[in-house]
Amino acid sequence: MLSGLSLLDTVLVGGVDFAWLERLVEHATGWLGLVIIWVYSFLIAFALPGVSEVVLAAPLDLGLGYWPRMSVIIFVSAFGKAAGSVFAFHIGQEAKDSGWIIKRLRNSRFDIIEWSERQTVTIAQKWGYAGLALALCVPGFPDTLSIYAFSVLEEDYVKFAVATFVGSAGRLILWLAGAEAVLSVL
Repeated sequence: MLSGLSLLDTVLVGGVDFAWLERLVEHATGWLGLVIIWVYSFLIAFALPGVSEVVLAAPLDLGLGYWPRMSVIIFVSAFGKAAGSVFAFHIGQEAKDSGWIIKRLRNSRFDIIEWSERQTVTIAQKWGYAGLALALCVPGFPDTLSIYAFSVLEEDYVKFAVATFVGSAGRLILWLAGAEAVLSVL
């Protein structure tokens, strides 16, 4: 199982333990499992800590071979994450218009806004939406920060959704390719 990759076992969000949701994904079967994967991916894009690779551990029995099954999981997860990212994008647009959120974050103990803006502005200026997709391709890295940082800087919902879909799918493909490479050596 991929639970070692996720922070859900150790992190509480608003005092609520979401490890049950990760376990639900890890045991998702059948076509209903795709709904669970979509919901998990949607939530991880804007609200849950952790990484999205856990969806690859879902033991879905869809009557498909290994690669077609993995392709369906990757597509459903990337679609859910793109939808969640668009929701985060909307929140970011609202936050941009609501100065008190940005002011509170700037005045917090850790100036996460300044750091993330600096990193994100550099990536956005150099690579644009392709930079967002590339940032989201990094396996094992919680990408909620990148999603929110880009959402405050950018304004195009469609390009944002496409970039998050491509980045999310790319991340899972890279993870699978890496796992396959390691397993072939063993």
